[in-house]
Amino acid sequence: MTESVPFVDLKRQFKTIEADIRSALERVLDSQVFIMGPEVAACESELAEYVGASFGIGVSSGTDALLAALMGLDIANGDEVIVPSFSFFATAGAVVRIGATPIFVDIDPVTFNLDVEHVRQSITDKTRAVIPVHLFGQSADLGPLLIALDGMDIAIIEDAAQAIGTRYKDKHVGTFGTVGCFSFFPAKNLGAFGDGGLIVTDNADLAERIRLMRSHGAKPKYHHEIIGGNFRLDALQAAIIAAKLPYLDDWNDKRRENAKYYDDVFGQENISNDLLCLPKCVHGQHSYNQYVIRSSKRDALEQHLKEKGIGCQIYYPEPLHHQPCFKNLVPTDISLPHTEKAVGEVLALPVFPELTQNEREIVSSTVINFFRQFG
Repeated sequence: MTESVPFVDLKRQFKTIEADIRSALERVLDSQVFIMGPEVAACESELAEYVGASFGIGVSSGTDALLAALMGLDIANGDEVIVPSFSFFATAGAVVRIGATPIFVDIDPVTFNLDVEHVRQSITDKTRAVIPVHLFGQSADLGPLLIALDGMDIAIIEDAAQAIGTRYKDKHVGTFGTVGCFSFFPAKNLGAFGDGGLIVTDNADLAERIRLMRSHGAKPKYHHEIIGGNFRLDALQAAIIAAKLPYLDDWNDKRRENAKYYDDVFGQENISNDLLCLPKCVHGQHSYNQYVIRSSKRDALEQHLKEKGIGCQIYYPEPLHHQPCFKNLVPTDISLPHTEKAVGEVLALPVFPELTQNEREIVSSTVINFFRQFG
């Protein structure tokens, strides 16, 4: 029987940094300051410095980061926001929650990120923002997007939920657009012990408005300048994130090492691109939140891996423009062929930093043995 391999194992990571985490938690417990306060302020400052942004605003989740960013930009009913259909639900869900309309565009089949030419074709006089998603840790092609939107009053909201530590050319993603949004969901490259998120920007006025947004629009307390929400980052989560931040670059390097191992081993096999298409790092520096392959035999491969005890996941099995909750917002004649093909072919393999050499060998050999039946 094949030795099992988890898709992710957070316990392994915790064991290596347990002393740091317990120290951070004890500091917050001793202070009894759980909402906002110095831990959150310090975490925001350190994260902003890490990515190279002027301002960081900690929020309650990556989803709320998108929501607060949209609210901070005063995007609302009647506005359109261009989003890729191949993404996590929150990318479009946040748009609909504030009353705007998501305009779904197709993806580049190599990077899985939005097709800039399709963005150009989708701009109308109602377009207020574009949300490029740096999916799986691969940067969207920001250069052409910036050129396409130059001179237009259209905000760029970078959805970098899966891409902290990713660079486009020589600059961190999240810092090219009007705002950048990050997630600290536990399984992310930099994960909290629950939900957490971050918004970064270089615009001082926008940063202040988003700070108001996350606390019901109140300044001072009980005096509400604007209508916001409760999007605050907990002090406990902030302390944990800050404690883990010094390790992030090493963890990302290990993810890249694991991805390169797969690339090298799979690349030595004579497997057709239709059966096994490997992810490619095209723009800048990939951080491999997920290592996602494509295969015309995806469903059979997924079943085979799970039968062998090897963790794998499909991100994402259904495109956003097919989701029932968006049915009334999507044109009946919409055609996103690359997105619709990808959802039937993508499969993520284990790539977490603590993956052992033996586990990498088990994963790769099991995948290769599966494809050998096809000649």
